Amino acid sequence: MNTLAARIEGIGFWAPGLPSWDAARAHVREATPPGDTAKPSPKLLAPNERRRAPPSVAVALEVALAACEAAGRDPAALPSVFASTHGDLAITDYMCATLADDPRAISPTKFHNSVHNAAAGYWTIGAGCLRPATALSAHRASFAQGLIEALAQLACGDEAVLLAAYDTEGTGPLGAISESHGLLGGALVLAACPESGLREAGDGVLLRATLVDADAPTRHGPLARHGAGNAMAPMLPLFDALAGRGDLALLHAGHGRTLRVELAHG
Repeated sequence: MNTLAARIEGIGFWAPGLPSWDAARAHVREATPPGDTAKPSPKLLAPNERRRAPPSVAVALEVALAACEAAGRDPAALPSVFASTHGDLAITDYMCATLADDPRAISPTKFHNSVHNAAAGYWTIGAGCLRPATALSAHRASFAQGLIEALAQLACGDEAVLLAAYDTEGTGPLGAISESHGLLGGALVLAACPESGLREAGDGVLLRATLVDADAPTRHGPLARHGAGNAMAPMLPLFDALAGRGDLALLHAGHGRTLRVELAHG
């Protein structure tokens, strides 16, 4: 894979006790302790839909909209990539248990929310977006592969792309096998960056990503420690580097593969 580049225009973040990118940065830079937070409540949805939205959809839309607002981009104008290791584990566990015990009792709403692209669907409807939306999963490499997909779309001619990644709490027998704790979401609005722009960050952050043959090392930054139990934790070295103005993040991209992400801060 050749090096792919982009400018990070906007960042969204949500974790228990760190319900915004500002809170996450303060946690990294100033050791500000996490506070108390409830479930995300994405304002993109109407109040009734907001109350019914499962945690996976709520956190994905919360961080996606925050990234768009930080970038000053219209959500309706952006193609998007939604990455999740498991989708919504609690709903999947419910579906399996109900199908085994009483198949006719399946909730239509939960069935609707069980598909892996549910968050992407809610996003396109809520934002009124007619641009392409991609939903993908690659187990622990989901974030790295989502980032590669978003960068590839930029390389193929898109002006800007939204990347949102998220995972939820695991429950029941499924949660014991596919372990995940808490709720976690992160999003980036990535804009095309001409080759001449790679030398100087100017405003914002420049990102260059290269896929290499190596196993990504375990990182122990503040956000990586805080969200370590969640299935989307492999994305956190990048958010630690962004919050702490670091220049390198190494992301798990598959067996024996690492996505090397270099950063230049303006």
